[in-house]
Amino acid sequence: MKYMNFLFAATMALLAAVPVSAQEDTRDALKSYSYVEVQGGMEWTATDAKIDKLLSPIGALSIGHFFTPVVGARLHVSGLEAKGRFEEMNKDYKWNFITTDADLLINLSSLFSCNYARPLNLIFVGGIGLTNAWKNDDLKAIADANPNLAPLAWGKNNRLSHNLRAGLRLETNVTKPLGLSLEVAANSLDDRFNSKTNDADDWMISGMIGLSYRFGKRYEKPAPIMTPVVQEVVEDNSADLAPAVPVVAEEKPEPKAVVKKETLHEEIFYIICKSDPTEGGIDQLKRVAQFMSNYKNAIVKVVGYADKGTGNPEINVMYAERRAAECKDALVNKYNCDAERIQIDSKGDTVQPFAENDKNRCVIIDSEAQYTVYE
Repeated sequence: MKYMNFLFAATMALLAAVPVSAQEDTRDALKSYSYVEVQGGMEWTATDAKIDKLLSPIGALSIGHFFTPVVGARLHVSGLEAKGRFEEMNKDYKWNFITTDADLLINLSSLFSCNYARPLNLIFVGGIGLTNAWKNDDLKAIADANPNLAPLAWGKNNRLSHNLRAGLRLETNVTKPLGLSLEVAANSLDDRFNSKTNDADDWMISGMIGLSYRFGKRYEKPAPIMTPVVQEVVEDNSADLAPAVPVVAEEKPEPKAVVKKETLHEEIFYIICKSDPTEGGIDQLKRVAQFMSNYKNAIVKVVGYADKGTGNPEINVMYAERRAAECKDALVNKYNCDAERIQIDSKGDTVQPFAENDKNRCVIIDSEAQYTVYE
């Protein structure tokens, strides 16, 4: 039971080491990354004996890569020692083994949530590989002392076994180079793995604590939006201070009506999977509201976009529609704009107005107003 106590203590240490910054900026998360990891723990090769009689140490080394926040793969090498037991004779035996697997990794937390700043990730592990075993001298000695014992399942050329694996990993989020993990996996092996034959696959259950080092590409923070500076024109009244000069009245021509245009163009950017705009979005909505107040007949078009680099067309249409609708809602309810003069549209990811992928998570607002002046 000392092995179980160690595993429980290590699990508590993993949870205690998790950062509590659940509100960390998601743009600091790794977008795609590679990692190396060492693991250590216990394994149990299932037979008719009690679990505490069959617990053995196990270690592992893996190299992996996450291609997206959801999908990854790794090459995983594990092994050390396994135990078997003849309960009726009260005799234990052990042997050595090594397993090499190619595993598929699915981050279930990222699959169902876009908040990459969460403190923990739950990852599904599934893979296939080969296991080789050797040094079962203990069992040979038991067999020699008990001639009626079933013959050994091992021969010179049949120590290789298939290994099918499925399991779950709980690991700290990938916002820092070092990470901790807890992995539990079930391995299905050939019937001869434990040298006993019972016409059914052998099962090995492992639980390991891991320490990993991650390196890769982080989400880049969007460039700050430059707000245009409106320079106030101050009327020069210095001429009023000069001595009055007699002015000869001149005949003035009749004023000429001139039609002029005023245009509005605002770009509001968003962080991935967030409904609130980045810094600067509030000031841009204020300028739109002021434009509608200045030009009472102006029609404003609000168009939402999504980037092709993330999500899929159906989800991206939803995000683009939501962003455009929330901009209209803010203009109507917060700045008292006329809803009848605001038209919204969604392009999803079918149109990409910017070359930089992340900028295409945006809302673009355009309008044009005409007015007449007399010159």
